[in-house]
Amino acid sequence: MRARIIFSKLESMRFTGHLDLYKTWERTIRRAGLPLAYTQGFNPRPRINLAAALPLGFTGGNEIMDIWLEKDVSVHNIENSINNSLPPGLSLGNVEDIELREPSLQTQLLASDYIVRILDQIKNLDQHIEDLLVKTEVFRERRGKTYNLRPLVLELSSLPNEENLQRIHMQLSTREGASGRPDEVTSELGISPEFVRIHRVKLIFT
Repeated sequence: MRARIIFSKLESMRFTGHLDLYKTWERTIRRAGLPLAYTQGFNPRPRINLAAALPLGFTGGNEIMDIWLEKDVSVHNIENSINNSLPPGLSLGNVEDIELREPSLQTQLLASDYIVRILDQIKNLDQHIEDLLVKTEVFRERRGKTYNLRPLVLELSSLPNEENLQRIHMQLSTREGASGRPDEVTSELGISPEFVRIHRVKLIFT
């Protein structure tokens, strides 16, 4: 059985990285008593597939993960079992039964929507956004390689203030080999990393 789990990573888990989140989910599923399937071979691994890594310091709503179980379990029982086993910082949305032959999440993922809250007032924010959008090239370096960030920025705009904080909406490419990071966009806008809180609100699939 293949089950798709929609969940949120909350503020108290903001500094939990991708690998630790994966391990947290493995422990949660086992604690829930669900028959988690494992890969074959010399080093069996739990069959858990997170749609897209959420970098350290980010939170997320509507995060998506597929798990494989060794036998069929009703969606209702999966939801109840997980809800009774969740650690602080994770919130379950819903669970769906997915066809085993459906392509992997990563191959269907196109983009991600983010909301960025800015903790320090930025002057002329809309002008900074406009200046970035009119460019065709915004070169950044990641892991020692230079790449053009601009084509990865699909949408970028300011939002009305909330609780006296400026906010930005951005939609970034999240395709294999062509993924934009919101913290690099905010850096290009002249916003220091310590003044942003980044929340991924939606994953967009084909």
